[in-house]
Formats: sequence, structure tokens, C-alpha cells
Amino acid sequence: MSEGTARGRVRVEQGHKRVRAYLAGELVADTVAPLYVWENPHYPAYYLPEADVRAKLVATGETTHSPSRGDAVVHDVVVGAGTANGAALRYPDSPIEALRSTVRLDWGSMDEWLEEDEPVYTHPRDPYTRVDVLASSRHVRIEVDGVTVAESDRPHILFETGLPPRYYLPLPDVRLDLLVPSSTESHCPYKGTAGYWSLRVGGKTYEDLVWTYRTPLPESQKIAGLACFYAERVDQYVDGVRSERPKTAFS
Repeated sequence: MSEGTARGRVRVEQGHKRVRAYLAGELVADTVAPLYVWENPHYPAYYLPEADVRAKLVATGETTHSPSRGDAVVHDVVVGAGTANGAALRYPDSPIEALRSTVRLDWGSMDEWLEEDEPVYTHPRDPYTRVDVLASSRHVRIEVDGVTVAESDRPHILFETGLPPRYYLPLPDVRLDLLVPSSTESHCPYKGTAGYWSLRVGGKTYEDLVWTYRTPLPESQKIAGLACFYAERVDQYVDGVRSERPKTAFS
């Protein structure tokens, strides 16, 4: 399938990376012909050819229904050292013909995923998402409840497809005395694992408002150790102009 196909809100496109999934240290699947399937608009899932699945798939007797993909037969994924219950779906009668001979493995039920020989986390990398990190001399000021909590003339701006620009600021340019460490983490297949701070201003605590990537993935190294605020939840001024708060999933 050289061109993508679509039904409803689902888009299907042929991928060309080698993709492997592991469970309990054992190979579950190994393919060079994965399908990208956009089940939601934000990122794709991998559907893998049945012939490239090495683990044993045991039908549970359960099914689940998707208005666009049809009825899925639920399977346990069984390897010698363990079982992932209900972690595989097959759509043998899907109205989307390309899915009929594939298996959808639940991402979080697998212990490791590789694209070629590199680990990938959270979800497959979207082939239409690009991340650029550019050093800038723009003046950025962050205000919360009328209090300036960060101000910098040396931000790094991260441009990521589908998201507003993110201004990453050096820690000396942030009011560190207002930050409260958080145990929250988030994971991104393009940037890595982020740690968070909450912000305490005027007796009020704003949970998980600031984040940093201490050891980002290679393509995002330039944001290592810098702090970023949710533009959706603060007053952000760039070169003296107040930015409109973007509407995103993080609003």
C-alpha cells in the first residue's frame, strides 16, 4: 500500500521502519512492514502483519467494537516467560481491508519497543511531526497572578508540529524560590522524560506548571536543563507583546 487510506477519522499508511516489540525479554514481533494507523488525530498506532508476530496469540473469547475499524477479537500475548492479558487485537473482518491481516499490540503492555535499533517510548513517532530547537534572543517574560516568575533574553524555542512554540528558559532566569518539586513525569518519543515543578505564588499553588528535560533524546539536546512554562496557563510576553493563550489538550 503506497498511498494512505482513510475511513471515518482513521487513516492508514504503510511504514518502512523495522519495528520490534518485546515482552519479558522475549521477542513478540519483528517487522519491516508496519502500518501507521491514526486512531486519534494526535499520533499513530502500529498495526503489525500477523506473519511477523512471533509470540503466541490466544483468543480470550471477547470482542471490542470500533465504528471505523469494526469488531476486534481480543487476544492474550503469550511468551515463555510471561503473558500480557488482552494485549492484542485482530480485525479479521474490518471494513478497512489493510487491517484484516494485522495485529495491534497494546503499547503499554509491551516491555520494550524498538524502531530500527533505537528504543522508542510512549507511542510511535509520527512521520509528519518535526521538532526544531532554535536559540533565540527574543525577550520572554512569564507572569502568574501579576507576578513575574521568569524573564530571559536567551530562550531556546522548540517548534513541534501541531503545538504552539515552547519557550525554554535557563534556570538562572527563573524565580527558583517559587518552584516546588513535583513527582510528576511525562514521556515524549521526540524529547524524552520530563520532570515537573509546581509554582507557588501569593499563597496559591499551581500544580505541575513548569517542566524540564534533564537528559533529553539526541534530537532535542538543546533544551537539556532548561525550564518551560505552559503557555496555556500563564501570561506570556514575547518582545513585550502578550501572547494569546493557546487552546490545546494542556489548557
